[in-house]
Amino acid sequence: MSLKTRTTTAKKSGPLGLPIELLATLETKVQAVKTTPGHGVAGRHATRQLLDALSGNKDPGMFGRMFPKLPALAISDEKLQALADAMIDNDPNIAAGNNPKIPAGFTYLGQFVDHDITLDLTSLGDKEKDPLGIENFRTPSLDLDAIYGLGPDGGPHLYARNPGEGSGRKHGPKFLIGKNFNSGEGAFRNDLPRSPEGFALIADHRNDENLLVAQTHVAMLKFHNKVCDRISADPNPPADVFAEARKLVTWHYQWMVLHDWVERLTEPGIVAKILHDGRKFYRFKRVPFMPVEFSAAAYRLGHSMVRQRYAHNRVFTAADFFLFFEFTGLSGGLVGDLAPTPPTTPPNTAFPTLPSNWIIDWRRFHELGDMGGAHVEINSSRRIDPFLASSLHGLPGGGGNLAFRNLKRGVNLGLPSGQSVATRMKIKNPLTPDEIASGTDGAVAKAKGLHTSTPLWYYILKEAKVRHNGERLGPVGSTIISEVFVGLVQGDQNSYLWQRANWKPTLPSKQAGNFTMADLLRFVDDVNPIGD
Repeated sequence: MSLKTRTTTAKKSGPLGLPIELLATLETKVQAVKTTPGHGVAGRHATRQLLDALSGNKDPGMFGRMFPKLPALAISDEKLQALADAMIDNDPNIAAGNNPKIPAGFTYLGQFVDHDITLDLTSLGDKEKDPLGIENFRTPSLDLDAIYGLGPDGGPHLYARNPGEGSGRKHGPKFLIGKNFNSGEGAFRNDLPRSPEGFALIADHRNDENLLVAQTHVAMLKFHNKVCDRISADPNPPADVFAEARKLVTWHYQWMVLHDWVERLTEPGIVAKILHDGRKFYRFKRVPFMPVEFSAAAYRLGHSMVRQRYAHNRVFTAADFFLFFEFTGLSGGLVGDLAPTPPTTPPNTAFPTLPSNWIIDWRRFHELGDMGGAHVEINSSRRIDPFLASSLHGLPGGGGNLAFRNLKRGVNLGLPSGQSVATRMKIKNPLTPDEIASGTDGAVAKAKGLHTSTPLWYYILKEAKVRHNGERLGPVGSTIISEVFVGLVQGDQNSYLWQRANWKPTLPSKQAGNFTMADLLRFVDDVNPIGD
């Protein structure tokens, strides 16, 4: 029975005693809302009605507010459009726009992490029973359910057969890895596993929406498999290799996100300070939630980090950003048995699986040095600033201007101004109106009166540019990002912060007791499959 059907049968209130009219508005909104045409969706998304109804709730469910008492910033579409149009990177290849502190691979690791913390595996039927998700649904956490799904028993199609169990009749502890289409470089397994018609057999289908996220997902699958091999080779391996591998992989991943990814993004020392002193603004009683100040503003910093072109491997040394959507099963033309012979190339791509000449060379995306071949230059991310690559100002399929969509989403969700948040946080050096009005983008903001009451997303990007030359976030952005990620790990009772005091990474790494994305790729030891 649909939510709509149930709400028309003389019921006057629903879960939590909320008006039935409010619940009725959630009929379509409890389901996912597409973020870009043709891209994947999963889980639920926040709505203004839901957030307002739950303001002040200590455990508001899937979504909530960090600052529920701050007033919403209302801005006309005309002003938002003018500001969005000014947020374009007109010189996408100029070196001055590069961020030498953050390699480009982190842009897409960040997207992978976003999918991990926003994946909701709850069935639609269960969502209809409690569409607000106060108690019954999974909460945001860094638990890698984007790769593990429901585990080998709940999702056996994700896992490889175990040749040691009845001639391979049962699944083993390791993931399936997909085969590549041989485009002349040889036979490889560096694709997501796929159905006969090209759909990725993964726990979160959104990770097949662009190739760089998909290859990050493959690296995570291989990381788990390598850890399984390491555990199985122990003289006294545990009875449940999968469970031990998942714990070890997840703990190292959590450490890496906090101490490699988040520490790169934020002001020096802030992660350590929050771990030591506690969180001041991202608070919950028992259950973590996804704050919209994070999901709809601060963590959208990754959009400014996107490059227009990437040196992907030895074959494609200047690949346009849009090509990374062509070589996927969700957004592009990886269609399995439906592909013609011979396959077709862009703009009407049709391949059975990922061509071998599109396998990533990780040395070009993370700090791996010359491992796996001759020296190559690393793609830097673009600086964290108010400028987005031109591709994001004209999304495919009529998707429009991503900058406008982000700004509009903030208004729709009732986000406060950047100034209100800075004041609430008691930031010692908040941006002044003149600082916000600086630059070509700032001149437009001033002309529209947005330099004194500024959209939170834009404020955070401008703060990074003004305070740190776009190399890292400023105080408002750093605080939101750090507190949320620390809180997500602290709120997970299976995390290393809960399970083992003073735990340090144990897998091989460049620096003992630490673990980075580069360490993960070195451990997997498949950084440049097709060679120089």
